[in-house]
Amino acid sequence: MNQFDPEIEAYLTAYAATLSAFDSEAAAGLWATPGMIIDDRFHGVLEDRESMAQGLEQSYPLYRKLGLASVGHECLAVDALTDRIKVVHVRWLFYDADGEPLTDSFAYYIVRRDDDGLHACVCIQTDDAEKLQALATDRGIDLSTFTR
Repeated sequence: MNQFDPEIEAYLTAYAATLSAFDSEAAAGLWATPGMIIDDRFHGVLEDRESMAQGLEQSYPLYRKLGLASVGHECLAVDALTDRIKVVHVRWLFYDADGEPLTDSFAYYIVRRDDDGLHACVCIQTDDAEKLQALATDRGIDLSTFTR
């Protein structure tokens, strides 16, 4: 099920484009500061956009090695908590250079509309670690040689 909310759709499309382009500064610009990422193994607060961009840059060598060429998405649900705050459930779709699926990943975002647009405040990743490990194993890549 793909839920359509024009504002959220535009945000997710822009975010997917920054990930596809490996543009860490543009991706970081779509976040509020501070921003929080949490999953079953990790949680952290990134105080500023420079730290966010540096964190993304560290993951790019692995993504390139795995063959990531583009990112798409499906918006599964949007719940308005207030006029400016929404919870978004998204399925990220990862493709190789031939447009073939590599893997997917599900996440929840808490986004807030600020004067200059939507910004993610919190990301809760539900299965990215397992999916990344499965893809790496399938491709014979040792994740321990890459930092998170």
